[in-house]
Amino acid sequence: MTQHPTLPRTFPWLGLAALALATARLGAADAPALAPPAADRPDMTWFTDARLGIFIHWGVYSEGKGSESWAFHNGDMPYDTYIAQAKTFTAEYYQPERWAELFKAAGARYAVLTSKHHDGFALWDTAQSKLNAKDASPAGRDLVGPFCAAMRAEGIKVGLYFSHLDWSHPDYASVLNAKGTSDEDRKNRFSYPQGPENPAAWERFLAFHRAQLKEIAERYHPDLLWFDGDWERSAEQWRMPELRRQLKAWLPHVILNSRMAGYGDYATPEQALPVHPPAGPWELCMTINDSWGYQAKDHNFKSVRQIVRLLTECASQGGNLLLDVGPRSDGTITPEEEKILRELGRWTHRNAEALYGTTAGIPKDYYYGPSMLNKARDTLYLVCYDRPADGLYVKGVRNIVKRASVLGGGELAQRRFMGAAWASQPGIVIVDLPAAAADPDATVVRLELQGPIELTTD
Repeated sequence: MTQHPTLPRTFPWLGLAALALATARLGAADAPALAPPAADRPDMTWFTDARLGIFIHWGVYSEGKGSESWAFHNGDMPYDTYIAQAKTFTAEYYQPERWAELFKAAGARYAVLTSKHHDGFALWDTAQSKLNAKDASPAGRDLVGPFCAAMRAEGIKVGLYFSHLDWSHPDYASVLNAKGTSDEDRKNRFSYPQGPENPAAWERFLAFHRAQLKEIAERYHPDLLWFDGDWERSAEQWRMPELRRQLKAWLPHVILNSRMAGYGDYATPEQALPVHPPAGPWELCMTINDSWGYQAKDHNFKSVRQIVRLLTECASQGGNLLLDVGPRSDGTITPEEEKILRELGRWTHRNAEALYGTTAGIPKDYYYGPSMLNKARDTLYLVCYDRPADGLYVKGVRNIVKRASVLGGGELAQRRFMGAAWASQPGIVIVDLPAAAADPDATVVRLELQGPIELTTD
């Protein structure tokens, strides 16, 4: 991931040299003033219905001794020591079919694998660089293809993470950020030139960048491309409008995340649940412990209850949760992570009706907790983390409540409290929730309404 404070086609493939020339002719004037309009987005239905995805950070850093890519970039580990971890990246027990079964059991509808992190190490046998799993590690093979096949066999949509930047590529650190670069940033040899800028080298890097993306597009046909690492250059330098057009030409239905310098399809807040959700489709990416990749010393795992809370908070605001796991270098997922995912699956499968294919619920002024609505808007799902002493209170619902029940359980008593019919005030719906009906992680109460929901605004 980025860990950076600023984060919140019309022509066929021309060959590397020709593409460098073609992209050189596209300047700042080609960039629109605003991000792509909603009308330019692909059909986002499967994504907005999915609610839960699994993020997989796996690479040379999965030895567990230092953070992914940042270990050498920030000087915590010499570059040669960091990249030498590829020698123990065996993928010996990598069974993507087992991953897929586990993710499905957890209730995930899509999964995103780090095909290449900022260190430049690719998990597929790219022809553009020898720094890949086949040529530079004992894994000795393409690891992305089997992942895609296994996920699709379980009905899980395929996402591939790809870092725009590449701190190992000799042509990457060739120009400064056109938006401005601090003196401290300029000192980093992996990010910026330590002498004169070299625009020709930057053109070579852009050609390499596009060539790797073409390989991914044509070989794996991902449903989603999860980009990262856009912050060290401007949208104009990356030529993001042109890149978006190119990607949509290769993959007409692909969904692009926001780390396209403003030219993506949905927002990706990181590690912190937003108080107010982003406009449009969005997804919170969050680690299962404190680390993206496997870290041997990190045992600070989130509880299933905490993850359910994050998941329902996201869903109640129309967003997804992309929950990250970090397999070890041999391809195994730790027992702790597997246990959490399977226990999470108990909750997601029981409450699937309220989670998948629903929309954001009612404002919290009406109900002091997360809620979701079905697409017909005549069923309201109330999430309750702790059993209330005297029932769940829902204000301002004009509709008759035909029935109240616990998902996966029985019917609940419900009644109206207060209200003033002459002033068009519907009062409060109170739903009893006995201890025996409560779920230890979060209880979902279904309110079946007469007609699409109507709320008072007074």
